Amino acid sequence: MLELDTLLLSLDERGVARLELNRPAKANAADGLVWKELGQAFAWLDATPAARVGILGGRGKHFCAGIDLAFLAALKAEVLPLPDGHRQERLRAIIGGLQGAVSAIERCRKPVIVAIQGACLGGAIDIVTACDLRYATREARFAVKEIDLAIVADLGTLQRLPRLVGEGRARELALTGREFDGEEAFAMGLVSAIYTTTSALDEAVDAVAAGLAAKSPLALRGTKEVLNYSRDHDVVAGLAEVAARNASLLLAPDVEEAIAAQLERRPARYPD
Repeated sequence: MLELDTLLLSLDERGVARLELNRPAKANAADGLVWKELGQAFAWLDATPAARVGILGGRGKHFCAGIDLAFLAALKAEVLPLPDGHRQERLRAIIGGLQGAVSAIERCRKPVIVAIQGACLGGAIDIVTACDLRYATREARFAVKEIDLAIVADLGTLQRLPRLVGEGRARELALTGREFDGEEAFAMGLVSAIYTTTSALDEAVDAVAAGLAAKSPLALRGTKEVLNYSRDHDVVAGLAEVAARNASLLLAPDVEEAIAAQLERRPARYPD
C-alpha cells in the first residue's frame, strides 16, 4: 500500500479504495505536498488491479477549504528573486504541475466518487469537477473563490464546471465567487444527490462504490474513457472510439460471465 503524509489510503476486499485528505486541523486546505500526493494517489489507484473504484473524501468537518494560503505566499517568495522571464517560466511550470495533479483524477481509468461535507471552496471545486460522481451533505458549502483572491481559477474549474452546470451558471459562480449550499449544488446538477448527515452521505457513497466494484472492471474503465473521449470530440469520433473499444470487449471473458450470471440468476464474478 502506498504511504503518504497528507492522504490516507485503504483498499477493502470488494475492490473499493478510499483516499482521504488528512489535514483536518487546516480544513484539508491543499499545500504543495497535498497537490503532489493527490497525483500520486490517483496514479496508484489507476495502477492497482485490485482497486476497482475510488472514493475521495476529507477527514474531519470539511472536505477541502481550497488552496492553502501559506502555500501561495511561499510560491511568491520562491519566484520573486528570479529575473523577469525566468520568474514567469517557473510559475507556469508550477501551475502545470498542479493542473496535472487534478487531471490525474480524470486520467485514472477507475471511476472516482467524491463525498463532500463542510467546505468545498476554491481549489476543491477543481478537484470535485474532475471526479466522475459527486455527492454531498445539504449543509456543504461551495464557492469558486479564486476571484476573491484576485486570481483566475486555473486548475480545471473553468474548463469542467460549465460542462456540469451550464455555461451561464458557471460564469455567474466564477465571476461572483458567491457561496452556495448542497441544496443548490444538487439543483444545478453539480452533485447527484444530497444527504442530511455525513454518516448518511458516507453510507450512500459506500453503497454506490460497492455496486460499481461488482461490475466488470473492463466495462467500467471503458465507459469512463469513452465518456471522457466523447466529451472532447465530435459524435463521429466518439462513435469510432467506442466501436474500437467494444471490438475488444465483446471478445473478453467478462461478457461470457455477465451472460452466464444473468441466466443463472447469480451475482457476476469478474477478475481484477
